[in-house]
Amino acid sequence: MRRQRRVPGALCLGAAVLCLWLAARRRPPGPRPCPCPCLRQPGSPWFDARFEPAAEPLLAPDASLPASVLRWWSRLQGRGNRTEFEEAKRRLFAVIPAPRLPDVSPACHTCAVVGNSGNLLGSGHGPAIDRHRSVFRMNRAPVRGFERDVGQRTSVLLLYPESARDLPPDARLLLLPLKSQDLTWAAGALTTGGLQRTYRRVRSRIRADKEKALVLSPAFLKYIHDRWVERQGRYPSTGLVALLFALHTCDQVSVFGFGADPHGNWHHYWEKNRHAGAFRRTGVHSATAEAGLIRRLRREGKVTVFA
Repeated sequence: MRRQRRVPGALCLGAAVLCLWLAARRRPPGPRPCPCPCLRQPGSPWFDARFEPAAEPLLAPDASLPASVLRWWSRLQGRGNRTEFEEAKRRLFAVIPAPRLPDVSPACHTCAVVGNSGNLLGSGHGPAIDRHRSVFRMNRAPVRGFERDVGQRTSVLLLYPESARDLPPDARLLLLPLKSQDLTWAAGALTTGGLQRTYRRVRSRIRADKEKALVLSPAFLKYIHDRWVERQGRYPSTGLVALLFALHTCDQVSVFGFGADPHGNWHHYWEKNRHAGAFRRTGVHSATAEAGLIRRLRREGKVTVFA
């Protein structure tokens, strides 16, 4: 079994419970007392220059995207306009509820962000992952058969139409929309079925609790792209989005299963993916920038990284 290397450091953001999150767009004024070692304590000018406490991670029914955000977001897939976005948003929020402000919990909210790296194989990290209050996963990452290395629990599954699958029981869907069409897809996929094709075939329905579904705000995606990866790559990877979302919604964050293979390719623990190095040729994501960012977060004591 590969030896576990634990890099000390923990992040406290003073967020409430997972149910979140985030609707904390209407937070009462004034900081909430932190139940554990806290990010708000000074000590990392590098982090403080990037982290925006007021950044709203979730899309809400009454959210209006700034023109600069809408232009950037629409260019990601080469389509879309404000009218299309507003209509797709209206349809989706006729299906799912608006995010709601949760009751504040005095407990320290620990979160594990579990990537899909093949480096998880043989790690034995499963028990450590499951000890966290919330466990974030992304895309098609399976659990069954890999519990010893990746854990059993899933609190939040971050996905987009082209990576969609059924959710585990009690897991919360967090949609990563890269185009207005993704909002339209979700409205159908959570009810009677809808789109079967975006730029390729997608599942028209998935099994998930629509009452617990959340949608990442395109403005938050652009904030990550601008502030954290400094506009390297076209947009941040799903894994990095999950990590930054956790930084804004959890008190302590642990990172598992990030990192490339010995050849620098992003590989998966459940498959030998033939196109592991394709992202380097397309420039969609900047592996160099994202890996450097995680290393810096670790050095600044903002996350705990498990190799």
